[in-house]
Amino acid sequence: MSDLLVEKRDGVALITFNRPAKKNAFTPEMVVRLAEGWAEFRDDDSLRVAIITGNGDTFSAGADLGRMIPLLTKARPPEDEWDRKLLADPSLFQAGILRRFELWKPVIAAVNGAALAGGCEMLQATDLRLAAPEASFGLPEPKRGIVPGGGSLVRLARQIPYVHAMQILLTGDAMPAAKALEVGFVNEIVPREKLLDRAFELASRIAENGPLAVRKIKEAVIRSQGRPLEEAFPIEDECTREVMRSSDAREGPRAFMEKRKANFTGR
Repeated sequence: MSDLLVEKRDGVALITFNRPAKKNAFTPEMVVRLAEGWAEFRDDDSLRVAIITGNGDTFSAGADLGRMIPLLTKARPPEDEWDRKLLADPSLFQAGILRRFELWKPVIAAVNGAALAGGCEMLQATDLRLAAPEASFGLPEPKRGIVPGGGSLVRLARQIPYVHAMQILLTGDAMPAAKALEVGFVNEIVPREKLLDRAFELASRIAENGPLAVRKIKEAVIRSQGRPLEEAFPIEDECTREVMRSSDAREGPRAFMEKRKANFTGR
């Protein structure tokens, strides 16, 4: 069975790390498959929401220090097609961890256990986060003399208060699920056995909404983040105009008045 599983259920893409014996650490194959999976999710109009989770007791420990890092530092030569694909196209790594990859569809994280290093960095590109009580979140890179340069230096202090972000970044210590909820890094703590059910419940509620409206909401929020109001409002205006000119914007109010479920097409 593959180390990365991709399933489609009723408009929802479920992506599962499937290397539990190795703490779901990323291999070149996993990263390439992730990049391909995100691209497929982005381009498939039938898919409205993605859920990402892990098998076992770890969400992901980040890059496999025995396979991924030696390949990227050229300490070992490429050994298979996945190694060669990753070296031939460095953007695959960026896309795999959702960095410098434009994705306006929402992503829900169902964090089943420890999310460390690259696993924690990927989470910062998700939109809703559910955590099992035993989950933890950490960026241990400075303990090894390196930095979490997969998005955390830019994203983390935008998502939680500065002092909490800096404590995580500078100490390399993990943050337990209860603290993550307290500082707003996750939405809810959910018993592990109910984690996926809750993720699918949220995904279904989002998938019922107008898909163009959902995408444009996320796009406007992300593109305007950190900009002064005079730059942010034109982005909001642009996204609003596109939605208001759509057939979905006519269908939604019509369905409400006719007391029926809206038939949204994303157009």
